[in-house]
Amino acid sequence: MEATAPRVLCTALTSETGPHFEILRAAGFDCEVVDRALDLWNEETLIAALAGSAAVIAGSEPYTRRAIESLPELRAICRAGVGYDAIDMEACEQAGVIVATTPGVNHHAVAEHALAMLLAVARGFPQLDRYVRRGDWQRPFYPRVMGSTLGIVGLGRIGQALCTRAVGIGMRVLVCEPRPDEEFVQRWKIELTDLDDLLARSDFVSLHLPMSAEHRHLMNAARLARMKRGAVLINTARGPLVDEAALAAALQAGRLGGAGLDVFEVEPLPLDSPLLGCERVLLAPHVGGLDAEAHADCFAMCAETIVALREGGWPAACIRNRRPAEGWQWRRA
Repeated sequence: MEATAPRVLCTALTSETGPHFEILRAAGFDCEVVDRALDLWNEETLIAALAGSAAVIAGSEPYTRRAIESLPELRAICRAGVGYDAIDMEACEQAGVIVATTPGVNHHAVAEHALAMLLAVARGFPQLDRYVRRGDWQRPFYPRVMGSTLGIVGLGRIGQALCTRAVGIGMRVLVCEPRPDEEFVQRWKIELTDLDDLLARSDFVSLHLPMSAEHRHLMNAARLARMKRGAVLINTARGPLVDEAALAAALQAGRLGGAGLDVFEVEPLPLDSPLLGCERVLLAPHVGGLDAEAHADCFAMCAETIVALREGGWPAACIRNRRPAEGWQWRRA
């Protein structure tokens, strides 16, 4: 038995409240939230904040090889979400640190957020709000969303959840997905196509891909130029999927009709970003997966994963490590 209660540090945003405190404390852990004044994107600061922690309920801050190797007591990184591209997986494998995510808890939230951004930009927001606030009673009109074409890039849980909602409001749906769920595709009468064709035919394009070296700046200047003139880009997935400078240039040139962005290459979005000077851009602070239900389920899953690992379990659906459970123990040899 450990001499003292193992410490779990919560670095994920919005982790100040949730069921994780009760779950962890009932299992004998100390659980606390990181000092929000700290810059966790600074490697030294992250290492210092996590010193002595057995586990972390993590946000999108980077876990570098040096950070992992400098934290000998760390046993688990539980990402509050599904993306783990900021974690050096090879370093974790070598150090015996388990990396877990929370699959299946927020796909409805992200799909609703993507659709909300799509509809808002399509109907002229945020400009209409700005007009009214400054007493400028303009009454522009825009094309109807029903009957338009939505291109979904990536048909995982979130892409599927968005697809059903888009069909429900009368949109045609194109999908680019190399390994589609054939039963889902047939049931919802989805047209599969390649990325170039999707970009050329879609009035709206919504990204739902994980981040990887292959996907970095997927939407670069060349691909943005292939989009239908006046089309709208929605990104609620990962910021680096989009070359933001190229997107700003396409918007400022009038090539695209707008964008809805919940994620960015650097977060928070720097105040000198060219995106802030673009009119038809709706911005949000990476909150797509944060409805009340997803918040509770996400933090409960993080806590339950940590408890299970300490008690000798192996919640395989959440664990991203390639190595199997054999030989891994909570307590280091």
